[in-house]
Amino acid sequence: MTTAYTTLISATELQSLMASGAPLMVFDCSCDLLQPSLGAQQYAQAHIPGAVFADLNNDLSARHGVAGASGTLVAQEADKPASGGRHPLPSRERFAMWLSSVGFTNGMQAVVYDRQGANYCGRLWWMLQWAGHDAVAVLDGGLQAWQAAGGAVRSGEEPAHFQSNFQLGAPLRRLATVQDVLAGLGQPGQTVIDARAGARYRGEVEPMDPVAGHIPGALNRPFADNIAADGRFKPAPVLRAEFEALLAGRDPATVVHQCGSGVSAVPNLLAMEIAGLGATALFAGSWSEWCSDPSRPVEKG
Repeated sequence: MTTAYTTLISATELQSLMASGAPLMVFDCSCDLLQPSLGAQQYAQAHIPGAVFADLNNDLSARHGVAGASGTLVAQEADKPASGGRHPLPSRERFAMWLSSVGFTNGMQAVVYDRQGANYCGRLWWMLQWAGHDAVAVLDGGLQAWQAAGGAVRSGEEPAHFQSNFQLGAPLRRLATVQDVLAGLGQPGQTVIDARAGARYRGEVEPMDPVAGHIPGALNRPFADNIAADGRFKPAPVLRAEFEALLAGRDPATVVHQCGSGVSAVPNLLAMEIAGLGATALFAGSWSEWCSDPSRPVEKG
């Protein structure tokens, strides 16, 4: 592969890449947390031709069973999830099996998109980096930008792909565990950034999880703050200035990102990379895993 896109790709760049015949797979990650079937419905109505649908709950999360006694989800033993929370990460091995099942290979450029302001597609971008695959980019502006640039869409299902054999590489992004975050509380080597909306961060409302509030010492940057009025990520200099103001002298390399269940934290992580601030860590279990144990400290306000 001559040129790999590793953060963002524009609609026109994707059109050129598709026309060139380069090894490529496009993934539609459209989703709605409150209506789990809506993403698949949106995909069926309109998607980029050839795109594979990646379902947050079925493909990009570990399978889990009934609610546990504390309100957390109990995963089946066979899945060996890599994180806790409402959307536990599957193991890297389980994820590689899914990539192989849809025909993705190590020599392909991956492009991921949604139609929800990059809220969901970042999950697959991060997971591919975690699987050791650098050539993955988010379609800037999502399906809306694709259509605005004259890109064609298709409805219905796509032909199935032949099974491939995706090989895991060394992780290119760091997964922080709940134990890591707990050990780092109050330490200069860790700066937690919470991507949830301000009211949830402050503990004024909590629509999803059993406890309201935030991890003590966490900074707040709602993930939507990375997106400009046109639906695309803000320019790199703007993102850099905003994150440097938030960090107020803290080392960007100490940042651990979190949100409610590890999904909408990724736009902040991606934005820091676009801004040239380097790769940072993801606490994938996020608030939903943190607050599942009443012994862990909670802060409000």
